[in-house]
Amino acid sequence: MGASLFDLSGKTAVVLGGTTGIGRAMALGLADAGANVIASARRLEQVELVSAAIESRGRKTLRIASDVTDKVSLLALRENVLKTFGGVDILINSAGRIKRTPTLDLSEDEWNQIIDTNLTGTLRACQVFGEPMVQRCWGRIINIASLSTFVGLYEVAAYGASKAAVGSLTRSLAVEWSRYGVMVNAIAPGVFRTDINADLLDNTARGREFLLRTPMGRFGDTEELVGAAVYLSSDAASFVTGQVLTIDGGFLASGVNQ
Repeated sequence: MGASLFDLSGKTAVVLGGTTGIGRAMALGLADAGANVIASARRLEQVELVSAAIESRGRKTLRIASDVTDKVSLLALRENVLKTFGGVDILINSAGRIKRTPTLDLSEDEWNQIIDTNLTGTLRACQVFGEPMVQRCWGRIINIASLSTFVGLYEVAAYGASKAAVGSLTRSLAVEWSRYGVMVNAIAPGVFRTDINADLLDNTARGREFLLRTPMGRFGDTEELVGAAVYLSSDAASFVTGQVLTIDGGFLASGVNQ
């Protein structure tokens, strides 16, 4: 039992939504741990940037855009990965969408877009990349859940429903696929500062409440998710499946903080 358990050398990882924020941090973290990493998302220019960063670490990658709402694009990505690398060992589903809307004003179109990306998109990716994993009898899938997998957050009902369902989907796939050596888990990040949410966290009452509810008294750095991603991708997690690992600075443990 040593560091070699966490070594991802020779593994091939696909990170969907892997060009920004949490997904980008995990993609680069897997590359640092030895994996060849294909970070894919809708915008090719962002794929190019993160691919260059992966290659600068001495790893191999592919520059291919994809969209989790388009199964054909995921199938094309899979075929390119299989042709180039011979297999897919690790899948991280980090593509997501959120929009704050009072639920009485929530349109079915907005609801459907969020569910289609966060939940059905995760299912599509698990089906597409899980198939060769099941056939090879080895694989690691990491879905991205949320605090709202467990608790209600104000005026993001569609997002919360989608992420609660991602937790359930993770457990269902674990029950089905673990017998084939495919471990399916999820990471539920707490509040992490990214380029997208920095203004909300630093300059709004909502951000101040998130901070108050986090016992560590600070927001997370996306690099602090890397260890969990490497662990769940590695041989060290060979008997871990169907779990949602929360990394939240104590948020869900929090009751009264003052």
